Amino acid sequence: MGDSFLDESIRYLKGVGEAREKLLAKLGIKTLRDLVGYFPRAYEDRTQIKQTNALTIGETVCVRAMAVTAPQLSHIRKGLDIVKFRAVDEVGTLELTFFNQPFIKDTIKPGETYVFYGKVDGTLTRPAMVNPLFERESISDGLIDDFAESFSDNFVNEDSNSLNKNTSLTVSVTGRIMPLYSLTAGLSQKMVLNAVRSGLNKCGDDLPDILPESIVRQYELCRARYAYENIHFPEDVRALEIARKRLIFEELFVLITAMKLLKEHRGERAGRHIDPPDWNEFYKALPFKPTKAQKRAVDEAAESMGAHRAMNRLVQGDVGSGKTLVAAACCFMVWRSGCQSAFMAPTEILARQHYMTMTELLDPMGMRVGLLTGSMSVKQKKQAYDRLILGETDLIIGTHALLSEGVKFRELALVITDEQHRFGVNQRSMLTEKGSSPHVLVMSATPIPRTLALIIHGDLDVSIIDEMPPGRQSIETYVVSERHRDRVNAFIRKLVDEGRQVYIICPMIEEHSEDEINGLSLQDFKSRTITNQTGLSSAVDYHKNLQSKVFQDFCVELVHGKMPAKKKEAAMKAFASGEADILVATTVVEVGVDVPNAALMIVENADRFGLSQLHQLRGRVGRGEHESFCVLFRGAAGETSKERLEILRTTNDGFKIAEEDLKLRGPGDFFGSRQHGLPEMKIANLASDMVVLSIAQKAAEENLRNDPQLESPENRKLSEQIKQMFEVGLSGGRFS
Repeated sequence: MGDSFLDESIRYLKGVGEAREKLLAKLGIKTLRDLVGYFPRAYEDRTQIKQTNALTIGETVCVRAMAVTAPQLSHIRKGLDIVKFRAVDEVGTLELTFFNQPFIKDTIKPGETYVFYGKVDGTLTRPAMVNPLFERESISDGLIDDFAESFSDNFVNEDSNSLNKNTSLTVSVTGRIMPLYSLTAGLSQKMVLNAVRSGLNKCGDDLPDILPESIVRQYELCRARYAYENIHFPEDVRALEIARKRLIFEELFVLITAMKLLKEHRGERAGRHIDPPDWNEFYKALPFKPTKAQKRAVDEAAESMGAHRAMNRLVQGDVGSGKTLVAAACCFMVWRSGCQSAFMAPTEILARQHYMTMTELLDPMGMRVGLLTGSMSVKQKKQAYDRLILGETDLIIGTHALLSEGVKFRELALVITDEQHRFGVNQRSMLTEKGSSPHVLVMSATPIPRTLALIIHGDLDVSIIDEMPPGRQSIETYVVSERHRDRVNAFIRKLVDEGRQVYIICPMIEEHSEDEINGLSLQDFKSRTITNQTGLSSAVDYHKNLQSKVFQDFCVELVHGKMPAKKKEAAMKAFASGEADILVATTVVEVGVDVPNAALMIVENADRFGLSQLHQLRGRVGRGEHESFCVLFRGAAGETSKERLEILRTTNDGFKIAEEDLKLRGPGDFFGSRQHGLPEMKIANLASDMVVLSIAQKAAEENLRNDPQLESPENRKLSEQIKQMFEVGLSGGRFS
């Protein structure tokens, strides 16, 4: 049987139906392929049974014990019933309590032995469990049932029907490793587990082995059928490890192969030859001395643009490392060849910032820099269009407005995008289509290790700026709790009195409902100085509170993404010019905003942000001559969030921070939704699976050397998989 049936709807699977089909669709599960490829997020090891004298308070374990007292049912009040009884093993006792499960009274039989699985409570001398899962010791097989719901549900089903035509799956509370899936409202673990079981029963034997046979043998990998069965229903820890190794290797192997083919495909695209200018002339005209890392990146880009093929280059560097200079040098090179450049930024604020910077750098050299944003008047836009088509603008900087139909160039030879993960793949390709195979330069302030960057951005050449310009201030970072609020407010006042300016970042825009702040009345919430440990900071309320109650004698401005463009620009202009002392903002200021006089960055509820995002926010200060500081208020998450945020306190190295962020959050969040252009990783982790990634990279390169176009029979499934990836827009390319 071919594998096209894997794209069939899951609706008619046993135990799914129309209602659950809609719920599963919210998890991205629509077909059989999606279902069997929806891997568990974690596992519970229920293979170990402990005796009562070896229990540790707080651990979740299995205990085999005999019920010695009859369960006693107590009606505490309406809506609250409690069942209690005692069980014993060879060395001690276990107290059992069940809330709102009166049927337990008739289920548990004194004198019979059960296995209980739950979190250990009580004391070391009198251990206890509340609402554990349980089963009679004699049960050996049964249907996947309520045992997978939660710790408040109990498995007591004795139906012994077989679940798999090939394998009689023993499903019990104990003696197995239990998969745990990410859920959505209305779905339980049991429902997903049952659906996956039905899906594997239907298609497991026909799952395609995408990897070439030679690769499977050389790297000692298991078959696809075994991998999918044991990733969902592992026989034991070893089987799970074997399955994970195969699936992680396969995911990375396919991705790396696809990116290398895409890079080769793009490399074949002819590009305009651009002659390098006299760089000494360019560097002498700059108001500062470039770093060696900046010059190296410029040389790499110049070599690419002079190679008669279209450049596709990523310039990656930490916050404040000077990526804009590299972009300016490339624009200068293109201008000297009589062509034009386009520079697209994700926000209007950032576009205007780049416009001012580029004008300062390039205008003295004779270049004509233009601006195009959505908030400009119709007349202003038409003037910009006319200057472009006539060749009177050498470099146009703008937002998505550059994609407008009216934007036409006389001779577009270079396209630059800033923070490329903020643009969809279609948006990036739309701009390049306005020229004839223009060179492409993308910039990112999301630093990641070079080896990882070369794989993730496998379709791009990579230039890394790993040196900071002289004069950048180191930023003292502090992680504090709400009890430090008065001290922080006093520090704000001290800095502003000295003439400095302050950023305050909030994770939310809108006013909170009472439910969102866990019962704290809105009036009480607003009366707090700024925020509290039970609620999230509202940028709007926060700004009102600061201006009217805390810093009435200072000018406090507000910026957030939902404001009209004119108000937003006015607030930013007031802060940039020094008229405003404090800027309350959402993460709209995360990148690009350059105010050298700003010396303090405060982030509310910092544990709601990724570490790399916090590092970028911190990079908004320390850009001038003044000593600078960053204060991170942690929310209610406690010690765990404090430990995570301590990483920022101990290092200013964006590459180290990014590695930690990858480990903590995974690539999907790290690169910003799915805007990074890569397919979402289903099982591989680009940080923790670096060893497998390195092996998969070696294997992919070896396979492509032997079969560059994947034309051999053993690469047929791999070729089909990669073509499917390109059809959904991998990195904006198409492979054929």
